[in-house]
Amino acid sequence: MSIAAERKAEVIKTNATKAGDTGSPEVQVAILSERINNLTSHFKTHVKDNHSRRGLLKLVSTRRSLLDYVKKRDEARYKALLEKHNIRR
Repeated sequence: MSIAAERKAEVIKTNATKAGDTGSPEVQVAILSERINNLTSHFKTHVKDNHSRRGLLKLVSTRRSLLDYVKKRDEARYKALLEKHNIRR
């Protein structure tokens, strides 16, 4: 499930490190977290939707890779991301 353009712009604006920032790991993790949350609520009503579940696992894996990258570069940013988006490790 994708997110609406307005919602995506809002997520980018709240998580950007500087003006015009769309590619930093913080923004990417925020967008992926938003999509993951949308899909998990989708699965509450569509339990047997295994095709979308595969996409969810791919999103979670991508987010995990980004978080590992941030952790390797800066531990404080990593912990701030986990706290901000309620991601358990």
